Order: sequence, then structure tokens, then C-alpha cells
Amino acid sequence: MRSFSEIETAVKRATRGMGFSWGIAEEVGKNIRLLEMFGLPGFKNINQYFKDLRNQEFEKISTISSVNNSKSLYCPITMGLNFFDQSIHLKDANNIQINNLGFPLLFIPFVSRTSEIIGKRIFLKIDNKEFLFNFNQAVYSNYLSGDIVEKGEKTELKFMENNNLFSEEEWSELYKFSENTFVEETDELKQSAAGAGLTDND
Repeated sequence: MRSFSEIETAVKRATRGMGFSWGIAEEVGKNIRLLEMFGLPGFKNINQYFKDLRNQEFEKISTISSVNNSKSLYCPITMGLNFFDQSIHLKDANNIQINNLGFPLLFIPFVSRTSEIIGKRIFLKIDNKEFLFNFNQAVYSNYLSGDIVEKGEKTELKFMENNNLFSEEEWSELYKFSENTFVEETDELKQSAAGAGLTDND
């Protein structure tokens, strides 16, 4: 089995070999490592993407808006980089839609890393595949296949509000359990506590 470090290094070098800058190659290497750690087929998808890239032109995007349409297919790397860079301004949008995104699984790590940067969960839907990103720490998904996904016809993103999954009543109930650890202060405890009995000679 190849290690995550081997995967990252191989992808980084391959990305540079495809004409991307070393800076972008570094980012893509980290991304594929992240996908593989999440159990998603990053290596297979980037390999196929590079094979297609030799014979097919993917549209690059500079500014991301609420609705983004491509007559061909968007480049997932360019889309991801710009989404990551513009996320501070995009996070207040209710929804972002991307139509015709090439190899959309390669876009996923950019979204996951963005979730950590902006401090919000992000919901991503690629056609019928759903993903929920939690601050780049975990991902929930209904997609369990190891297949190559060459096209996302409709990709939607939604920034989630940070709300607790429990009520204030439940918080109070649990807090009461913690009160069992509190020790009532007595005169004996006061005398034996840290600093007790010290004489101030100043």
C-alpha cells in the first residue's frame, strides 16, 4: 500500500509536469492526500483528469458568482483555487451553483479546507452526491463509490450557520451532572488549600 506521503509527492510532481506552477502543484498534492485520507478516490480522478487534459480544454474561471455556467467543462483546480481565495466574500451568499464542473471530486478538498478557514460547515451537492464538511476535520457523504466522476452537471454549495445540535435545556441538564464533582468549601479546606499558611513578610 502506498503511503499518503508517497501519494502527495507523486501527485505534486505530476501536476508540475502537466504545466501547473509549483505553488499549485503543492496545493493539488495536499488535496489528493486529503481525498485519500477521507476514503475518496482522489488519485484515480486526478490521473484521469490529466489524461483528458492532454486532449481537452477545460474552462478556467477567475471570479465566482452565485450562478456559474460553462458551455464546456470548468477546470476543477482553477475553480477550487478561486473558490478558496474568494471564500471570505462568498460565505454570505445563500447558495452557489456551478454548472458543468469537470472532475468535481477534485474540487472537494478546496471546499473542505475552506470550511476550516471561514469557520463554517459547508454543504456540497454534486448531482445526487451529498457531502457535509466539518472544518476540514471530517466529511459526511452518501457517496461510497470508488469510481471516477468526470462531470458534475449541477454542483451546489451552501454555507451552514454554526448552531449547536443540543438545546439550552439539555446543556443545563448535563451541567447538573457535573455539579457532583464540586466540593463544598470548608474551613479545613481553606487552611489546606494552595497558599494557605504562607506568611507575607513584605
